[in-house]
Amino acid sequence: MSTQPSSVSGEPPSGAEAGGPMVRRILLGAQLRRLRESRGVTREAAGYSIRASESKISRMELGRVSFKPRDVADLLTLYGVTDDSEREPLLSMARTSGLAGWWHSYHDVLPGWFPTFVGLEEAANDIRTYEVQFIPGLLQSEEYAHAVVTSNFPELTRAEVDRRVGLRMGRQKLLLSENAPRLHCVLDEAALRRAYGGPEVMRAQLSLLVQLSERDNVTLGVIPFSHGGHAGVAGAFVLLSFAEQEIADVAYVEELTSALYLDKAEDTTAYRKAFDGLSGAALDPAATRRLLHEIAQQL
Repeated sequence: MSTQPSSVSGEPPSGAEAGGPMVRRILLGAQLRRLRESRGVTREAAGYSIRASESKISRMELGRVSFKPRDVADLLTLYGVTDDSEREPLLSMARTSGLAGWWHSYHDVLPGWFPTFVGLEEAANDIRTYEVQFIPGLLQSEEYAHAVVTSNFPELTRAEVDRRVGLRMGRQKLLLSENAPRLHCVLDEAALRRAYGGPEVMRAQLSLLVQLSERDNVTLGVIPFSHGGHAGVAGAFVLLSFAEQEIADVAYVEELTSALYLDKAEDTTAYRKAFDGLSGAALDPAATRRLLHEIAQQL
């Protein structure tokens, strides 16, 4: 995931640092929360010390906003951290937490809730995703992605569609990077049968799934119609896990006009159990590839 994300070219960097700013925000927020709690300082008091609200302190501690070095410096003073050797690493994290990820150049076509997801996706060590409506973005061909975007957003101009597709293609480079995450994808057979873009586009998409499923870092399973009911009744979701122990798992659930980011242990445990059930219901990778070939031949 390059050591410095680019916000100019729109091209995603390779290597382990593409999600760096997001990771730094989360780690810094967690450290500030631990310091505040250890000193017995309320969020309200912490907010007052930096001329901010209690809710802003909450967002900072969750890593959902960038940090002003001045605010971090004032909070560290409030928490009794006065030694420069202890302050400087945290202030350095604050200075670099606001760097824009490569996806920032697509801000004009991104819904407001989505940049956070792209940053978390870039930073994740393991990505588990379940989908029933269509192929997940990380596994879409360019033609298929174009068909999905135009179908879901018919009001977009051709230029806006192309921009959204470009972002999706940029995200996919994550799977091919040197430090690519592990992706475990479970699809309902319905996602394969819904022919976005027509037979030719679908055959190419199914062929791409076969290719990607053979990568060491990708596991693909399909739940066939013949299985009947399964644990995916609540709909699609993504579960993100991180190498850093300080970062809690995050379950991402997209809605029509917003998205949920769930990081409480009881929530992520429930989604992990649901995914384990879905994975158990899915065909193994070899049987999945056979089904992909069968569906392609039927188109």
